Amino acid sequence: MTDGRPFIDLDWIVRNLDDIWQRTADHVVLTVLAVGIGFAISMALALAIRRWRVLQAPVLAISGTLYSIPSLALFSLLIPFTGIQSLLTAETALVSYTILILVRNLIAGLDGVPPEVIEAAEAMGYGDWQRLWRIELPIALPVIIAGVRIATVTTVGLVTVTALIGLNSLGSLIVNVGLARFFFTATLVGSLGAVALAVAADVGLTALQRVLTPWARSRALGT
Repeated sequence: MTDGRPFIDLDWIVRNLDDIWQRTADHVVLTVLAVGIGFAISMALALAIRRWRVLQAPVLAISGTLYSIPSLALFSLLIPFTGIQSLLTAETALVSYTILILVRNLIAGLDGVPPEVIEAAEAMGYGDWQRLWRIELPIALPVIIAGVRIATVTTVGLVTVTALIGLNSLGSLIVNVGLARFFFTATLVGSLGAVALAVAADVGLTALQRVLTPWARSRALGT
C-alpha cells in the first residue's frame, strides 16, 4: 500500500482502460509516422549513395551525429524552431533517429545483391528502375526488414520521451500520471505497454519477413 492505495491499483486500470487504449493508439501513430517517413528519406539517400558513392561518408557521418544526440537534448534544440507540444518537433527528432539504421541496412541489402544477378537482369533488358523493383529490392528484403525491425523497436522506446514536450503516448501515463503523482500503477502500465508494443512490432515484422521472403528461410534450411 502507498498513501492508502494498493501497490498495483487494478481498479484504476479498469476505470481508465479507454484512456490507456487511446494513449496506446497515439503511441502507435507516432511510431508508424516516424518509421514510415524515415524509411522514405533513407531509401532516397541509399539510392543516391549507390549512384554517387562519395555521398556515403557524409550521409552516415551526419546521420550518426544525429543518432548520438540524446532525445531530450534534440527536442530542446528543435523547440525554438518547431514549437513545444508539436507533432513536427516530435517527428523531426524521431525520424532523425531512424535514418542511420535504415540507410545502413538499405545500402547493405542492395550491395548484397550478387553482381551476376544484376548482369543477368541487364542482359534481359531491365532498366534501372525495373531492375531495382523486380530484382534488387526483393533479394535485399531480408536485410532491409531487419533494419526496419531495429528502427521500429528503437522508435517505440523513444516515443515515450515525447510526453516531456506535451504529446500524448504511453509516455504520458509514465510522466504525467505516474511520476507527477507518484502513482506506480500508471508508470507500470505505460512502461509495460511500451515494451509490449515493441515486442509485438518485432514479432509482426519478423512474421512479415517470413511471408515475403520464403526463399530465404528455405536457403537457411538448406532446401
